[in-house]
Amino acid sequence: MLLILAAAMILTFFLSFWNGFTDAAYAISTIIGTRTLKPISAVALATIGNLIGMMFGSAVAVTIGTGIISERVISGEVVIAALAGALIFDVISSWTFSLPISETHVLVGGLIGAGLAAGGVEAIKVVEIFYKFIIPMILVPPMSLGIVFMITLMIMRTCRNVAAPRANRYFKRLQLFSALFVSATDGTNAAQKVMGIATVLLLYYGYLSEFVVLPWVVGVAYLTLSLGTFLGGWRVVKTMATKITRMRPYQGFSAETGSSLILGSTALLGLPVSSTHVISGAIMGAGLAHGAKSVKWANTRRIAFAWILSIPVPAILSFALYRIIALVT
Repeated sequence: MLLILAAAMILTFFLSFWNGFTDAAYAISTIIGTRTLKPISAVALATIGNLIGMMFGSAVAVTIGTGIISERVISGEVVIAALAGALIFDVISSWTFSLPISETHVLVGGLIGAGLAAGGVEAIKVVEIFYKFIIPMILVPPMSLGIVFMITLMIMRTCRNVAAPRANRYFKRLQLFSALFVSATDGTNAAQKVMGIATVLLLYYGYLSEFVVLPWVVGVAYLTLSLGTFLGGWRVVKTMATKITRMRPYQGFSAETGSSLILGSTALLGLPVSSTHVISGAIMGAGLAHGAKSVKWANTRRIAFAWILSIPVPAILSFALYRIIALVT
């Protein structure tokens, strides 16, 4: 039992590292795309932002730990199957094909598949998933696009009589703050998912009497996330920063500001939304302010296709992996 718990905890915190490794791309893609910072400086900024994310609490951790599948079935075997299925799909999609996959969707898909294999349909919290995951998943991308579209238009109108070089210098400075904030809000969403899984494991094996996130769990989650962020994921950066739309500093500021407002609000509300959805929608909104032709829709369709696959495929993989684990243990 102790060996299974240890293996599940190691895999859980590896997910945090991998989340940082790939999610670094989303948080810093705009500031690199506008050439405000060089990649290494942007990564350092994102790493600091991830650690600042601790101030947003643990509401998302509670949702992930108790709002997807029943706590009675979240054993080490279920977590191993869920995370292994999620990571297999994530690595293939983001590393091999350079697609900005949503770790939130992949994780939820993995938990659903493994939970279904372990406890049947009754182990799946359908109502909670619908209200806290499906509805935000549908609403967040158009909200992000719309908010950033409006911010960008307001900036364009306000600065219409300002010389472009002067405006660029001004918004490059502002981007340092907006990129730091979006890294913090992105980081808290990513780390809290891991905190939720680690905490429910401790609860399942009797090390906790109630769902309370321990300080060492918080610390390890943010440290592994920050390490992954520092190492970065540059292939996905290229997709996000250059293949959706051409970014100018004021557009980068708009995208980062809108993204951080949404990610920060949903973190406080305990809604595990996809930072991929939020930031991708924000980049599209910033580009759309210059007209529909400014957005490279062919690439956005590839990203959308990856999003569609990011729940069912990990669920199938995790379901199969749990059945295999159950046979050999």
